[in-house]
Amino acid sequence: MPLTHFDAKGDAVMVDVTDKAVTDRIAVAENHIRMRRDTFDIIMEGRAKKGDVLGVARLAGIMAAKQTASLIPLCHPLPITKVALDLHPDVDLPGIRITATVKTTGQTGVEMEALTAASVAALTVYDMTKAVDKEMEISGLRVILKNGGKSGRFEAT
Repeated sequence: MPLTHFDAKGDAVMVDVTDKAVTDRIAVAENHIRMRRDTFDIIMEGRAKKGDVLGVARLAGIMAAKQTASLIPLCHPLPITKVALDLHPDVDLPGIRITATVKTTGQTGVEMEALTAASVAALTVYDMTKAVDKEMEISGLRVILKNGGKSGRFEAT
């Protein structure tokens, strides 16, 4: 299967979605940020100097999903109908597991929006706690669900 963002000459192009059907679409992406246990405790106990880490990260992820077309050069601006971020503390990491869900009704999918939302949420956690832990690690970014459109349903294994 050829890559869709290149023309016959190999030049980068925005995919023409004019003739694609308008369908309900959803994408879910996940990642996590691992940190020291004392950093985890600061977040969970609400002692971060910059404020509510998980609340701000959730808002940052939502805002990021809405800006994806401005950040990724060949993404289409989409009428996003829902963005939801779940930031789940995991004491076993220790850290935060992040799941971003994005929905639209349109001619192309929202995988990039979900990936962007999860990424920016994790980066926000890092930004808000880097003063106490510069060794945090963001990992595992991937699409775990995509549904709608011509290619149908994808679920990660």
